[in-house]
Amino acid sequence: MGAGKIRPIVLCLFRYEDRFLVSRGYDSVKRDYFYRPLGGGIEFGESSRDAIIREIREELSAEIENVILLGTIENIFTLEGKPGHEIVMVYDATFVNSSLYEQNTIIGYEHGIRSTFVAEWRSFGDLQHKACRLVPEGLAEMIAAAAKQR
Repeated sequence: MGAGKIRPIVLCLFRYEDRFLVSRGYDSVKRDYFYRPLGGGIEFGESSRDAIIREIREELSAEIENVILLGTIENIFTLEGKPGHEIVMVYDATFVNSSLYEQNTIIGYEHGIRSTFVAEWRSFGDLQHKACRLVPEGLAEMIAAAAKQR
């Protein structure tokens, strides 16, 4: 992310029973682990809905359906000692391939950094504890509000 730039991104809250699909990250400066739903950047000229479909296809080689915008979060943060600013469009969706819900972990690929990652199903209760900090800030409240509407 370039200094002084706001990055538009999309994230998807895949739910299965009481669990959400997240990947774990680590900030070596803060010595802090965090969890984040899957997603990525919105490309110029691309709608946020098309971006989340593309990102999941690229990262997991999976197709999604029932794509619903839950809301937007402005995320101002520091990662690895560098400031960041994102406008986050948060979606809910389901996998076309239901066998993905039965796997405890799913191996994904992040093209931007040419690296694999592990996505895992974590309970909402886990993600509300400090040891399993969910990012961006405000996402846990959005999840709780969406759960009440179901």
